[in-house]
Amino acid sequence: MPSTLRHVVLFAFKNKATAEDIDTVVTAFGALKDAIPAIVSYEWGTNVSLEGLNDSFTHCFTLTFAAAPDRDDYLNHPEHQRFVGMLGGVLEKSLVLDYWVQ
Repeated sequence: MPSTLRHVVLFAFKNKATAEDIDTVVTAFGALKDAIPAIVSYEWGTNVSLEGLNDSFTHCFTLTFAAAPDRDDYLNHPEHQRFVGMLGGVLEKSLVLDYWVQ
């Protein structure tokens, strides 16, 4: 079995979300890498595709884990749970995909 697990998260924000609201979410997401030791790496960016197929998703976050239990620890970690709790007011929808690197 491969030993690198990617956790990809896409966010589409509500129309009423301000730039400050979005910056707060991005900053809080980035802070998880320092709060949760199971995260091997973290990166993020905004959509720059010219294809127009992003279905209103504008922000992509990718986290790397060494094993499934590490990802599970991240999902259940109190800091992650706190982060998820702050999203309701500004997030329209999200999409999450996990895969083993081939």
